[in-house]
Amino acid sequence: MTNGRYQLRIVSSARRHMTEDLPEAVATAAFEFITGPLLENPHRVGKQLRPPLTDRHSARRGTYRILYRIDEQAQTVTVLAIGHRGDIYRA
Repeated sequence: MTNGRYQLRIVSSARRHMTEDLPEAVATAAFEFITGPLLENPHRVGKQLRPPLTDRHSARRGTYRILYRIDEQAQTVTVLAIGHRGDIYRA
């Protein structure tokens, strides 16, 4: 782990989903979470997923999930997807 904040990357599909598809209140809460607690300590706020998604973590925000990948070497958190818990893990 690290003592500093991580850098943030959001893939274009997650950014588009957050700005166009999510309810405004959910999008606002997700953005505040992503730019705050997630960058401070991504290991603490989420959990590592099971195979075949072991390279990803998931954080809960109500009934929505934020899927992300942590790159310790680059000190980067990449947000991969944001969606409802019933849909987010489907391929």
